[in-house]
Amino acid sequence: MKFTGAVAVVTGAGGGIGSALGERFHDAGATVVLSDRGGTNLEALGARLNARRANSAHVIIADVSVESENQRLVTQAREIAGPIDLFFANAGVGAGTDLGSSESDWNTSFDVNVHAHRWAAKYLMPEWLAAGRGYFASTASAAGVLAQIGSAPYSVTKHAAVAFAEWLSITYGSRGISVSCLCPQGVNTAMLRGGDRPATKDSAIDPNEGNVVRAVGAVLEPAEVADVVHDALVAERFFILPHAEVADYMRIKATEHERWLGGMRKLQKRVLGF
Repeated sequence: MKFTGAVAVVTGAGGGIGSALGERFHDAGATVVLSDRGGTNLEALGARLNARRANSAHVIIADVSVESENQRLVTQAREIAGPIDLFFANAGVGAGTDLGSSESDWNTSFDVNVHAHRWAAKYLMPEWLAAGRGYFASTASAAGVLAQIGSAPYSVTKHAAVAFAEWLSITYGSRGISVSCLCPQGVNTAMLRGGDRPATKDSAIDPNEGNVVRAVGAVLEPAEVADVVHDALVAERFFILPHAEVADYMRIKATEHERWLGGMRKLQKRVLGF
């Protein structure tokens, strides 16, 4: 895709990967619509980008865990910025641990990590199909093509996010719709750093998540990931893998599945002790 003159919507833009994506797309010449549940970081990013180029960044507060909020986001983005060229469903949550995860954690994980993608696509697709073009991208995780040691809700919902992106590409790829799926490993974000803190009854975050991620590869900065994403979207590649080793792990999983399962159990024992 070409970013110059394009309209790009990014969810989860209040920090981490989402904030970096919004800034990178803006630097490439796009008008960006930045969305999150709120916060000073989101407003500050919008102001900073508008200082560089007037009326080139718009902020919409929305909770994508609710279908009606996704509909409002799509509608309002079109009203203030024009037809949407790229929708990047980046918002995500890392709630839950093992089989003891609460039903609330499971429901929230599905709502944000999966259903938000489905709801956004539902309201984007009619206009895109009528125009014969549109680009849907989503942030899943390396856990979506491999597995997450620790959090069952995270691993399962990120697998579903990848599957939904694949379905979109298969179903609409011949009708002018491009689809990409970002599957990073470790990225220096609040979600990863949250895994460095001891778990509490309120946190619902696996306290070992940060250690597991660091044990298998480098932790990238969000801006590094955003650069990789930009180049992949220009080339319109489906899988976006900022960590090259993830592709190797995917090949082992596909061709030597027992070896891969055994390796994951060894990693779990090394990091978690069981």
